Amino acid sequence: MASLSVEKVSKSFGRTPVLGEISFTVADGEFCVLLGPSGCGKTTLLRIVAGLETASSGGIRIGAAQVDPLPPRARDVAFVFQNYALYPHMTVFENLGFALRLQEVPKHEIQERVTEVARLLEIEAQLQHKPQQLSGGQRQRVALGRAIVRRPKLFLFD
Repeated sequence: MASLSVEKVSKSFGRTPVLGEISFTVADGEFCVLLGPSGCGKTTLLRIVAGLETASSGGIRIGAAQVDPLPPRARDVAFVFQNYALYPHMTVFENLGFALRLQEVPKHEIQERVTEVARLLEIEAQLQHKPQQLSGGQRQRVALGRAIVRRPKLFLFD
């Protein structure tokens, strides 16, 4: 895990301001919860931290590194989306191991890590099922598992 520092981050879409100089720090190992009504910018802020949106001003640090100029892939952040974003044509095992395959992790290590996370989340029996065969709670655990299996520096949950 790593610390997160959000430094005077602002975001506007055209002439519409969405975020105004948001600043906070989350220490390594801490949890932080953003609360607010629908449409207040929580998801936008998470997307900026992940690198999926660009801040209009301000900066983001993960650990000691300034990550603003880095693409999402280089930030080592796992983002669990509100709608789960599971691949419907893949099994649970394939969904869990997908990012590891892209990182060219050896097959035996993918097997070990996916099995470990499936056991942790109590979804071992669903590893060969596809997302449409799962309950909502099971889908949510698969989405969590996809983040956990990567062992990123930072977890973001929307």
